[in-house]
Amino acid sequence: MADTALSGKAEMEGEERAPVREVSVPAVVRAAAMLRLLSNAAAPLGVNQIARELDIIPSTCLHILRALTAEGLVAVDLATKRYRLGLEILNLAKVALRGSISDQAQPYLDEIVRQYMVTAFAVSISAPEHYIVTAKSNSPHAIRLQVDLGSRFPALVSATGRCVAAYSNLPPRALKAQFERLRWHRAPSFEEWQAQVANVPAQGYAVDDGNYINGVYIAASPILGPEGEFRHALVVLCIRQGWSEADLQALAETVRHSAAQVAEGLRLSVRAKAK
Repeated sequence: MADTALSGKAEMEGEERAPVREVSVPAVVRAAAMLRLLSNAAAPLGVNQIARELDIIPSTCLHILRALTAEGLVAVDLATKRYRLGLEILNLAKVALRGSISDQAQPYLDEIVRQYMVTAFAVSISAPEHYIVTAKSNSPHAIRLQVDLGSRFPALVSATGRCVAAYSNLPPRALKAQFERLRWHRAPSFEEWQAQVANVPAQGYAVDDGNYINGVYIAASPILGPEGEFRHALVVLCIRQGWSEADLQALAETVRHSAAQVAEGLRLSVRAKAK
């Protein structure tokens, strides 16, 4: 994690400001890495395992874990000496999501589920190569597709990935390198995928019809930032069997319309500005 600071002392009025430089704080970087590791772990982890995974000296690892535990961000089982995320993470997450895509999208997701009995959720770009689920509404059906808050996916996968790619500045060669690392049930060719990506700006949404998950239809509509970059998307999933093409088209159009409403609430857009 990086922060910015001004080098040197504060200047007198009229003097030139010192240049901004990037400042790396190793302890903060390691603490963040530990939180991410614990969030992805299937079970609590011991100090030595965490240290090995992150290539940190065990004594340093323990020192940081104790500090995180004191702040409630990490919890330790005193019997096993293993660590997991602490409940204070929930309080921070609630504040982070307040007034965000989560708040804005939830009523629209709930309405889509009420109308179509599908699984609906919102995602946000969390890193250059990943997006994360930030809101969800599950179908009341006994047989349903479950998506968890906080789930993280490769940025270019599924229908959402086509939306990400449509507004990416990456050259085709870099996109292809990322595309070839993705895991699909039935991968489209890169050329086919590129053609689908190219349709997103005019169409307002992308679909994945059984490519990512066998027998599952996915539609996603992007929400863009001020510079036309991908920020968020509304996404729906349904079991493909039993749906007509007309019904799937209506579902995708509903997602597109809902994304436009959410974008308006966030003072964002679903269309890139003309350059």
